[in-house]
Amino acid sequence: MTPHMNTRRAAALAAVAAMVVVGVQSGAATAAPGNARDGASVTRTPGTSGATTAIDPNTASERTAAIKSAQSDASSTADAIGLGSQEKLIVRDVIKDADGTVHTRYERTYAGLPVLGGDLVTHTTGSGKLKSVTKANTARIAVPSTTPKAKTAAGARKVIWAGSGKPVLAFETVRTGVQKDGTPSRRHVITDAATGRTLHSYEAIETGVGNSQYSGKVTLSTTASGSGFELTDGDRGGHKTYDLNQGESGTGALVTDDDDTWGDGTGGDRQTAAVDAHYGAAMTWDFYKSALGRDGIAGDGKAAYSRVHYGNAYVNAFWDDSCFCMTYGDGADNKSALTSLDVAGHEMSHGLTAATANLDYAGESGGLNEATSDILGTSVEFFADSSSDAGDYLIGEKIDINGDGTPLRYMDKPSKDGGSADYWSAGVGDLDVHYSSGVANHFFYLLSEGSGPKTINGVDYDSPTADGSTVTGIGRDKAVQIWYKALSAYMTSSTDYAAARTATEKAATDLYGADSAELAAVDAAWSGVNVK
Repeated sequence: MTPHMNTRRAAALAAVAAMVVVGVQSGAATAAPGNARDGASVTRTPGTSGATTAIDPNTASERTAAIKSAQSDASSTADAIGLGSQEKLIVRDVIKDADGTVHTRYERTYAGLPVLGGDLVTHTTGSGKLKSVTKANTARIAVPSTTPKAKTAAGARKVIWAGSGKPVLAFETVRTGVQKDGTPSRRHVITDAATGRTLHSYEAIETGVGNSQYSGKVTLSTTASGSGFELTDGDRGGHKTYDLNQGESGTGALVTDDDDTWGDGTGGDRQTAAVDAHYGAAMTWDFYKSALGRDGIAGDGKAAYSRVHYGNAYVNAFWDDSCFCMTYGDGADNKSALTSLDVAGHEMSHGLTAATANLDYAGESGGLNEATSDILGTSVEFFADSSSDAGDYLIGEKIDINGDGTPLRYMDKPSKDGGSADYWSAGVGDLDVHYSSGVANHFFYLLSEGSGPKTINGVDYDSPTADGSTVTGIGRDKAVQIWYKALSAYMTSSTDYAAARTATEKAATDLYGADSAELAAVDAAWSGVNVK
């Protein structure tokens, strides 16, 4: 998956999300034809299963009203939590728990400048009493001067950099181009405004691979238009699917059909990729709604859109928050679109991360960002309950990206891919984020299923632990509730693995109690991956 760009936050950190580690492919990847059936029939009724109990009772309208109310009180909130006179708060999200607890996520400005890494979350009781504050950086936001000494490139944005250590005046520059595999590049570089020294950089296009043409005969929600039909999902915020026709910019043409029967289940029919992308987006929307109580990616009831047939022989897929859209290549043979359920779930979930914790796409927080998309993409695959693509803890298993039938990533023992980390170590943040994600992926598998050998949906797993301990799983449904709660209420842009353990402990306590077996399992699973 790729980095994502969040244009809605005041301190915008761009990012686009994709699944593949650029440069790790030894050869061109092609997708097997799979077991897709001919003739994807279309009705207006979503067919899903695997729903869990929602933990967030907010509707889109309630969320909008809550954000407006919180913004009107932002000045008094800033005073209450001890911010300086030059600091202001901008509300990004509000989540209300069933017990009345309210988690309000803010960005900060200082002297009118966006503070990158200054995000925070307040946690208040139903009566409005402040319980605690979670900050991305606990340092006081203040700089001696907002007048830069160093020169910088035209178009650079003046900011306060608080992503690590003491806040400093800085410039943010965006360099655009193309990555080696054809993925768009939007690299953000943060430089010290006094010395010109580079403080931080990250690639804001996050890329991904997955399977296509494997969901068989599926149900789509479409819209009648004139004498035909279009791939517009009126049941899910108006999600649209477009055909880029091998282009690399713009929206392309909205996919239409005369008789409301789309594709033939093979890569030789251009509609097939659109069917898989449209279906994957619908299943991810339904999973968010049913399992997480979330109305769309941003919780506002508004849909993203999908673009298929990107570029020529492009072996990747990505989320770009600047267009709020998913984009899919056709694979090396231009007939193997990367539009599977786990890929769609992964890419859309980069958008969810951008709308919540907005985990910085570098270091340990970048690994947590990638793992979140793997975790939720896997959960979507289980949720859809497709007989053609059964749920599993393998990432990109249908693509054969390695040319030997192995998946891109494994959640039960991540190191089986040859690069991912099974356990936390001091250097894990130096790995590519697709590899450092292994620690959180392994944690999630252990929390869901436990350690040791087992077979699930015909796939054999054997998950070890760092200390040889035995971990008993609590089930995937509870595990994903805990992860989402931690992501949406307690993680910030700079959360690392130690802070992720704390966030999930708080989430498990909120959901199941301080003396619960679920909280004990969270602790055991983190210890099992050496996060202590």
